Amino acid sequence: MSSRLPQFRLLSQTNLSQDYNHSVLIAVLRGLAAFEVAAAHLRAQIFPGLKGMQDPTLWYQALAFFTGFAHQAVVVFFLLSGWLVGGSLLNKLHTRYVMRSYAVDRITRLWIVLIPAFVLSLLIGAYTNAIDPNSVSFASDNEYSITSFLGNLFGLQDMAVPRFGDNFPLWSRANETWYYVLFPLLVVPFTGKSMFSRIASAVLCLLVALSLSGPIMLYFPIWLLGVAFSRLEIAASKMQRWMIVCALASIAVYQRLTGNNDKLTDETLVQDVIFSLPFLLLLASLQFKTDARSSAILFAKRVGTLFAGFSFTLYVVHVPFLILLRNVYPPLRDNRLSAHDLGNLLVYVAMLTAILMLSYLFHLPFEAQTHRLRNWIKRRLMGARGSQPESARQTV
Repeated sequence: MSSRLPQFRLLSQTNLSQDYNHSVLIAVLRGLAAFEVAAAHLRAQIFPGLKGMQDPTLWYQALAFFTGFAHQAVVVFFLLSGWLVGGSLLNKLHTRYVMRSYAVDRITRLWIVLIPAFVLSLLIGAYTNAIDPNSVSFASDNEYSITSFLGNLFGLQDMAVPRFGDNFPLWSRANETWYYVLFPLLVVPFTGKSMFSRIASAVLCLLVALSLSGPIMLYFPIWLLGVAFSRLEIAASKMQRWMIVCALASIAVYQRLTGNNDKLTDETLVQDVIFSLPFLLLLASLQFKTDARSSAILFAKRVGTLFAGFSFTLYVVHVPFLILLRNVYPPLRDNRLSAHDLGNLLVYVAMLTAILMLSYLFHLPFEAQTHRLRNWIKRRLMGARGSQPESARQTV
């Protein structure tokens, strides 16, 4: 088997079943990517930068290396979003109320987390004296204003308003929001039932694309790669899959050491495509059922389900909680921790653990209730047909 070339097959439906190996890996990676971003931002905020440090300790070099993959983690988010969200929409294109249901799914996915997260930022801002709770602002350049609050809900940060509450990772939420809008507008011209709907969708898609900032449109092809590969199944041997894993790991490490890892720009697009292709090939090669008797698979399912369940919350609220913890811990109010004191590594681990625990607790009344909210809205808009059965739950 190992001497044979991999066999490629196009799928008529994106496979979103939780009993397949690629779905288990997707769940684990959703949680791991959010964890990596949180760990990277915490390290960057409480320790000095590694560049320019005199004789950095070995433990800090290791910490900086392993928390230095946040750039790749964001690319993984985009790829998985395309795979899950875009693939799910394609599966349902010819069902009743498809676009209405899609809109409900996307809005609830974002707002059930973003609205309480922004309220949390306001409360923390009041506690840290970043804002005056007795004063209400509508200024478009005020990161705590009502205008900024609403603008961030609609993905207008970095275009019309600042990121709300100094929560700098929110830039990627603008990307996600507009990819959710663009993809159906891109699909309807090819699948619409009437000529009017096809033309109107194509024109609207063009207008939206021309109105968006360059960085958002630049990475839309990465998101679309996730959609495209969700319809590809690769029959490969175990050795071939391990070769893909080794290639992916080598590319990630090489880019970590030599690439541009600060922002997603036109200078990083090529390196991110190079990273994306083996990543997606790996997912496509794992589209076969899990071994139900494997203890490792069962463990991975449990871990993936747990961390994927609050990965979005962790991504959105880790900075507000970081700001809170910095103000609670006196040594961090005005200064950074020394990277030469091993005891500060314990402070870092304690803060990261606290952020994880607080994010998990924060998700319980909000992100964990996404399906209930969706079904409640759909029952009122579309009747019983619009609701999703409990067994079909998969928050994307």
